[in-house]
Amino acid sequence: KCQMCKRERHRGYAIEDLTKKASFLEVAFLIIFGELPTKEEFKKFQIDIKKNSMVNEEMKDIVEGFPKSTHPMGMLSSLTSALTAFNPGVVNVNSKEDMYNAVTKILGKFPVLATWAHRRNNGLPLNYSDNSLDYISNIMQLMFKLPTEQYVINPIAVKALDELLILHEDHEQNCSTSTVRMVGSSGAGLFASVSAGVSALWGHLHGGANQAVLEMLEEIQKDGGDVEKFINRAKDKDDSFRLMGFGHRVYKNFDPRARIIKKAADELFADLNLTDPVLKIAKHLEEVALKDPYFAERKLYPNVDFYSGIIYRALGIPVAMFTVMFAVGRL
Repeated sequence: KCQMCKRERHRGYAIEDLTKKASFLEVAFLIIFGELPTKEEFKKFQIDIKKNSMVNEEMKDIVEGFPKSTHPMGMLSSLTSALTAFNPGVVNVNSKEDMYNAVTKILGKFPVLATWAHRRNNGLPLNYSDNSLDYISNIMQLMFKLPTEQYVINPIAVKALDELLILHEDHEQNCSTSTVRMVGSSGAGLFASVSAGVSALWGHLHGGANQAVLEMLEEIQKDGGDVEKFINRAKDKDDSFRLMGFGHRVYKNFDPRARIIKKAADELFADLNLTDPVLKIAKHLEEVALKDPYFAERKLYPNVDFYSGIIYRALGIPVAMFTVMFAVGRL
């Protein structure tokens, strides 16, 4: 963060500019290597990631060993750790070539494992990467493409997911980032370190916050959909209920990431013409909370978790996969 100008930055670049002008992978390159890639560097980066998108076929046996009821974050953590069996070599952190190869390997394989967890939960055949697609479009088809029909890429949906994952790419020394650094400092290896980070992100006080938002919205719907009732409960100091997805421990005003993703959410909802009652409750809750003096005085504005949760829901991503998508962004 830039405390003086109250703007969120990745490596010195304002996220408002990055979400407008760069893709998720370009920002990944920026965060990892310190500078935005040239056209030639980015082309090579994309090619090398695609070369590493194949996962050893024996990994399927591990996936199929999980009960369908397994939480996808548990599967993702285990599968990431299992990559060590097929990549036993130690990464030489003092070698630029070794580090580059490690980066492209994990970026290529991680989304495949993440989406395999989803497909296992839903009894779907495990899918492969389509190297003709860009990174985010490939994630979408990995998750949703069925062998019985053509999968059509929606560019507005891809743009919303791309922006959302950019916003999740970096956020200081948070719990999961610190965990990866801590485990990595022992020389445990890349896949073991990332696996530990996935487990840290799983907690409801960290990456699970966007899941908590949807669970709250579903609770409101099941109770009859009376948003004002729950607004009043949130104001009542004697009631333990609290609105999830409002306010932030770091940001004392409107979460700058939320400003960006709110626009993407509005564009996505307009394009999909959604009739989902839970998403209607979300929009109503947002409108009421933004106008209510109680929330304004306490700086309880919708944060990035609020909008990311409802975007994932609009994209057809199940609640249990929300934190997995966060992990893909934070990788």
